[in-house]
Amino acid sequence: MKTETGKTMREANPVKKAGRIALISCGPKTRSHFSGVGPLAPPGVTVDIEALEIYSDSLYTIENRKPQILGRIKDLVAEHQWDGIMLVAAPTEVLNPGLLADLKAALDIPVTTALDACVAALGAYRARRVLLLTPFDARLNALIVAHLEMLGVSAVAPSPFELLGDAIKLTPDQVFDHTKKALAEVGPVDAIYFQGAVLDPLKILDRIESELKTTVIASNPAMIWCILSRLGHHDHSIANFGKLLREWPALA
Repeated sequence: MKTETGKTMREANPVKKAGRIALISCGPKTRSHFSGVGPLAPPGVTVDIEALEIYSDSLYTIENRKPQILGRIKDLVAEHQWDGIMLVAAPTEVLNPGLLADLKAALDIPVTTALDACVAALGAYRARRVLLLTPFDARLNALIVAHLEMLGVSAVAPSPFELLGDAIKLTPDQVFDHTKKALAEVGPVDAIYFQGAVLDPLKILDRIESELKTTVIASNPAMIWCILSRLGHHDHSIANFGKLLREWPALA
């Protein structure tokens, strides 16, 4: 049911301590980084993983698939009765303009995407110029940079990958070295923004922030923080995954 402001009753009165949320990907089930999402959630919160398998090897096959994405997600929400959902992958959003707004209009539960959550997290730390690190190619990076610019975030993305698989192969130490090199190239920034968990920084978030003296926003932690904050979770502190989950700042 809608309120006078247009929000659903569940959005206007968030559920405190929601127990079940979903991480939804339009890609395949085989992405190794999905296994790292569970530890990011606080006790009592279950994270279901759903892969729609609309694309496989090429991220570009998700382009202009908005009706299919919306239909599949609406069916899953009706089936599972989740408290909130997170849609991963910035390419899904930038290749389907208006997707987030359409999801919010179609569902009566809180929704976030990788881009939506990370922009909110950057806002919590007043970060306006960021180093953008992704596992994507130059074209996708340019689309993400343009999307961020519309939302008030200036991003520089100096280190594209030709193939998604090249980023998956990096060890945590190699991800750290990649980050340090890119940071030296772009000069002063307010934060480092990891978009795309295939370039996985989770094991070294604290190290990057400590040794490189900066704030790191990564897509999976940001989505956990954002969706749970919208569901009324305001008092968590989760260690070992960077300052965002450790400090749990208020969501504007």
